[in-house]
Amino acid sequence: MRLSLVLTSTPHSTFFSFPGKHFPILSCLPGPNSCGPQSRCGRPPLLPLSLAFATAQAHYIFSELIVNGVAQGGDYAYIRKNSNTYMPSFTSEVVNSPDLRCNKGATAGSTKTYNVKAGDKIGFKLSFNEFIEHPGPGFVYMSKAPGAVASYDGSGDWFKAYETGLCGGNAATDASWCSWQKDRLEFTIPARIPPGEYLVRVEHIGIHEAHVGKAQFYMECAQLKIEGPGGGTPAPLVKIPGIYSANDPGIAYDKWKPSPAAYVMPGPKVWDGGSSAGGAAGGSGSGAVAEPAAPTTAINDAAPTGGSSGGAAPIEAPMPTGGAGGAVPSAPPSTGGGAGGAGGGAQMYGQCGGTGWSGPTACAQGTCKAVNQYYSQCS
Repeated sequence: MRLSLVLTSTPHSTFFSFPGKHFPILSCLPGPNSCGPQSRCGRPPLLPLSLAFATAQAHYIFSELIVNGVAQGGDYAYIRKNSNTYMPSFTSEVVNSPDLRCNKGATAGSTKTYNVKAGDKIGFKLSFNEFIEHPGPGFVYMSKAPGAVASYDGSGDWFKAYETGLCGGNAATDASWCSWQKDRLEFTIPARIPPGEYLVRVEHIGIHEAHVGKAQFYMECAQLKIEGPGGGTPAPLVKIPGIYSANDPGIAYDKWKPSPAAYVMPGPKVWDGGSSAGGAAGGSGSGAVAEPAAPTTAINDAAPTGGSSGGAAPIEAPMPTGGAGGAVPSAPPSTGGGAGGAGGGAQMYGQCGGTGWSGPTACAQGTCKAVNQYYSQCS
């Protein structure tokens, strides 16, 4: 079989293409021969094929809104465009920065606001036909604008509406993550969410370099106007920045240890009106769930019944749930931390405290230690 490869160059970018794929490649490499603005070289460097593939598969960006399985408006029509393109932001750059909200340089600009209904299934699709090929969790946070979302900077309150963790196996195995090799993250708008205009923030955190303080953050914000009966009160409410710290176990996680620790989902709990896929299952020798979650739903549920923009049926086939072997997301224990043992205390590595926690606060094994304001663990 013969494969045709094409390198297309612009003054600042190089694109590597072959049938069915189109990838951006960094045109400027560090060093004396780089093609930076002060350099004298006249063309971008030609990358070895292996490096081109590695670069193409390394990074990604959520650029397209999907509503009930149907793509809406193309790239950045309803998602705020950032200046960081498909590159990640690292721990030290964003955990304490407003850039953590919607990515570097992201403003409303010409972004439109899409009308949806509570109960609609919302997806955030990657650009360039890419797939998520970094291990790590995914999240959706939501923040209600005080007025028109197009003029809202996200400085108000946020809540976590969805998270996706492990679908089997352990955190050290890439294919154990529910989001592994997916081309999007999807969630269902909570049925009882108060109506209004919202920033809806999607995020995936790559943990493959987290052990050296370089967790990779990929996040974007969509602008949605949500209709519905309301009746719910999202909680806990948080500010961004403020949801993570550089030392959180799920942000500074070391997947390369011979026996990795239980993975702790970072950030606040999912609002009980939201949903989760998979759990924060433990390391290679642990099945303990490290964070409670609402009743679980798979990332890709059965085909929805149509969207608020005309009831069009989904045109994209559902992707398999879970990681390797199509594992189905498993529901964490209702006590959220392996409650039980002597005196009803939480077991080793189980949750024993944190904002909004209503389970056991004593440990059947170990000592209850605060990891952050949202999570304490028996260890």
